[in-house]
Amino acid sequence: MYEQFYGLTGRAFQLTPDPQFYFESVSHKKAMSYLGYGLAQGEGFIVITGEVGAGKSTLVAHLMERIDPAALTVAQVVTSALGGEEIVHVVAQAFGLSVEGHDKASALGAIERFLQDEARAGRRCLLVVDECQNLDLAALEELRMLSNFQLGSHPLLQGLLLGQPEFRRTLAHHPELEQLRQRVIASHHLEALGEDEVADYVRHRLACVGWSDHPALAEGLLDALFRHTDGIPRRVNQVMNRLLLLGAIEERSELTHEMLDEVVAEMAEDQLRGGSTHADLRSAPVASESSENDEDAPAAAGVPAAEVAALLASRDARTAELEAAIGELQAAGRGTRDEALSPEEARLAEARLAAEIERLEARLEEQEQSFRHVLTMLIEWLEEDPSREAA
Repeated sequence: MYEQFYGLTGRAFQLTPDPQFYFESVSHKKAMSYLGYGLAQGEGFIVITGEVGAGKSTLVAHLMERIDPAALTVAQVVTSALGGEEIVHVVAQAFGLSVEGHDKASALGAIERFLQDEARAGRRCLLVVDECQNLDLAALEELRMLSNFQLGSHPLLQGLLLGQPEFRRTLAHHPELEQLRQRVIASHHLEALGEDEVADYVRHRLACVGWSDHPALAEGLLDALFRHTDGIPRRVNQVMNRLLLLGAIEERSELTHEMLDEVVAEMAEDQLRGGSTHADLRSAPVASESSENDEDAPAAAGVPAAEVAALLASRDARTAELEAAIGELQAAGRGTRDEALSPEEARLAEARLAAEIERLEARLEEQEQSFRHVLTMLIEWLEEDPSREAA
């Protein structure tokens, strides 16, 4: 939604890793240097760790764009809580291998034959394993054993291990991982963006989608954004996405500190509530792409159409009711001036009417803010998956 309103060519702050938006912070530049050095060695393991949302997946996506597929065959695995035998089968699948039978020996044999064939064809093999903190010790040991495959004296498989800080600690200190530690030839921990880097990061991503100072960013806004996000790229994306949505909904030409505070407060409330409303929307079934009836699209998309319609109707009814009440009170206020009241009585009557009008206007504003909040979450849900655009 906001990209249309602000004339952008795409969503600048989507959460899905996209190498188009790669931003080389000081820490990311160091990580790429370690990756370059490690890949040049052609053996062992390279380890990259970082906080959730620090940019590990985006770093890998950027790396994949720079790799020559004719020289390096890459398989990527995103792990859940896998055991030793399970990780072997998952690696085989990642390389596109069909394993006869379901035993570990067959999977290992298929992997070894594949690696040897690739080496004879002049291609090296890289296995990228993400979320390594989820792996148990047996699975990590199996990964080490896979790195033992050789053709003569030539190593057949190199590993790139990505994980959260707890994986870094486990790898550094667990006594059963000594042999794996000895195979690590390069390691780097991705740090959060600094205050100046957050400002450059936001402007970089906006520039990638054709931003030309519309919307304008209030002075000091990006400094405040850094304080709210601690410089974690994914958090920056989440807040900026909400902030741009709010700007589009309210048709603002500038993003302000007050808007940032409102977005941060709403996100905090969502977290306290467990994100129940958003979770309900996220868990709803997705529309079929063949749906062509605009009126039926929300229901087909899994959006609770009846509830949304009821919300809109309730909002309109309450808005009309409050506006009518304000109009009546204002008319009553004018009437008091025509009645035979003493100056003191007239002053008190007008003060009471002014207070009542102020109270009703506050209720009207509260209703409008509540509606905008629900609308923002609905838009986010629709834009999270391109297949929901039919809705």
